[in-house]
Amino acid sequence: MPDLFPTTGEAEREKLKEETATGVGGIVSHLGTDSFKKDGLRPFFEYRPLGLKELTGGKVGAHVIRAVPGQHPDAPRHSHALEFQFVYVLKGWAIFEYEGYGQHKLVAGSTVYQPPGVKHKEIDHSDDLELIEITMPADFETTVVD
Repeated sequence: MPDLFPTTGEAEREKLKEETATGVGGIVSHLGTDSFKKDGLRPFFEYRPLGLKELTGGKVGAHVIRAVPGQHPDAPRHSHALEFQFVYVLKGWAIFEYEGYGQHKLVAGSTVYQPPGVKHKEIDHSDDLELIEITMPADFETTVVD
């Protein structure tokens, strides 16, 4: 006879299976026609959340960022209050300036570990730029700096 009251682990696994099957959440995220949103940090980018924020209770964030063709950076020099930020360029290129590190042109395959609080600014990017960004925590404060 099966247990009438599942363990916490069993209940969590069952909930995850249901969410994955219905597309509500879970461990698998598929690209859809409405996956990218324009409600991210910068108006010249579109953002596709990858679900880590929900799966980790906000401890980790991950999203694909892509350029909006014809729109280019106009963001001021800034820093982020976070513990970890990592970028992997999938497609295209971008030029960033990092305090103490100078300007760097990032291309497909480039990676960047941005130290916590490093002051930086995007200089330019290609219309086809796409990158993955992973942060800890998922939500963080951005401050304009001199």
